[in-house]
Formats: sequence, C-alpha cells, structure tokens
Amino acid sequence: MIRTDTVSLTKADAVAYRQKLPAGGSGIVVVRSDCPQPGIASISKTSGEPFPTANTQERFYPRELFMEAMELTAGLPYRKQGSVKNIKDVPEELKEDENAAAAEEIIVDSEDYRRIVEYFTDKNGKLSYELLNRDMIRFANRSSVVRRMIADNEKIDGIRLYVTGSKFRSICGNGDLTDEQVLAITELLDEVSPKGVFREFNGEIRRKLQKK
Repeated sequence: MIRTDTVSLTKADAVAYRQKLPAGGSGIVVVRSDCPQPGIASISKTSGEPFPTANTQERFYPRELFMEAMELTAGLPYRKQGSVKNIKDVPEELKEDENAAAAEEIIVDSEDYRRIVEYFTDKNGKLSYELLNRDMIRFANRSSVVRRMIADNEKIDGIRLYVTGSKFRSICGNGDLTDEQVLAITELLDEVSPKGVFREFNGEIRRKLQKK
C-alpha cells in the first residue's frame, strides 16, 4: 500500500484520490463536503474514461468532476482508505477495499514514489513510459551484472527486478528499498499504463536472452 495525500478540486468543494479497486484496476474516489456518500469511478484501461459505480449519484458527481479528479491525480500513488470513515452509507466497494488495505503489509513511502514519477516525467509534465523504458534499457546495456544474469539464463522477472530495484533505489536515494517495495511500485505504475509499463524493456531483455 502506498500512502499519499488527497487533491482539492475546483469544480466543487471536494477532494479526490486514486484507489486500487478490489476487483482490480485503478479507481477515482471523490468526496464532497455537501454529500454524505463519496463518488467512485473505475477507469477504463482502453478508453481512459471514468465509469461511476451504480450507487454514485450523478447530480453530485457528474462526469466533469471525475475528469478533473483524474487529471489532478494522474501519476499519483494510491491512497490508503481512511478519509471517508465518518461519512454515512460508505459504498461496499470502499468497505472491501479498506479491509484489503488493512491486511496489506508492504508500505511504500509516497516521497519515494513521487521521486520516481518526477524522474520519468516529460517536458509536458506527464509520466513518460518511453523515458522509463529507455532508461531501464540503457542501464541493462551497461550493467555487467545484467550481462552475467543473461549468460546464466536468468528469467526476465529476475533481471527486471534487479534493474528496476537498482534504478529506483538510486532515484529515491533509499538503499533500504526492499524487493517487495520495488515490486509494489512496479505494480502501481503498471496499473496506470494500459499497455504495460515495461513492455519495451521486457522485449529488449527477451531479445538478449534469445541471442546469447
């Protein structure tokens, strides 16, 4: 679980944050001061459109409110459920997600995640998977450890974990970042990308393994 702050919206007196949904995928939670129930929408990986849950009231949570929430939370880590505990009639989706969060033991500091996102943000202020993959491939091409892993026929997952772990620890300045935390960050980044965040990098490593 990765902790982060909420963002304030301008189209209503409301705050929003991203949340991993129990059924999988990324979701947006919007909490208004004038509505006792938060609004929740899943995000389509194909179209990028928000799809409100059946019990989200459209008059309080119109599409444009979710669109603003999506824009302001783009690239932010998921937030551990907690801010809507005192709101009546909390939807079942949030109750289930809160239970799942309570059982989660892997905690990643939001500052570490933010540093990674900022490092791979392009000139337009967007998280760039092209920059991320290019940097990972460059590191792998220069690493004697990766060359040895390829020679030993190491699996792609193991090579990727070594490369991403090395890069993330360097970017964060946190040598204590565990493999489990690296995998948690990778999973979060992958949820954001509809194509799979390391697709190009995986392809490059696969080609290297085939050539050896």
